[in-house]
Amino acid sequence: MVILAYLAWLVNLVCWIFVLTKMFPAKGALHGILAILCGLYAFIWGWQNSSKYENMRNVMIVWSIAVVVSAITNQAAISSAMGG
Repeated sequence: MVILAYLAWLVNLVCWIFVLTKMFPAKGALHGILAILCGLYAFIWGWQNSSKYENMRNVMIVWSIAVVVSAITNQAAISSAMGG
């Protein structure tokens, strides 16, 4: 279960970096820095602009699945650590 959590984290990171590489040229440095500080902003911007860029919709679908998998695996890890 821990390996799946790390794999989901890695997928989240790769998708976030992909969205950042699209955001910096499109919106400028200020929005890019905001997306670095707040990943949710990058996630929302990615979905809003998923039809404008090549392969962005696929990346956003993978990122959304990775977020769900991360939430589930992290909850399972917390639950097992607490003895439940």
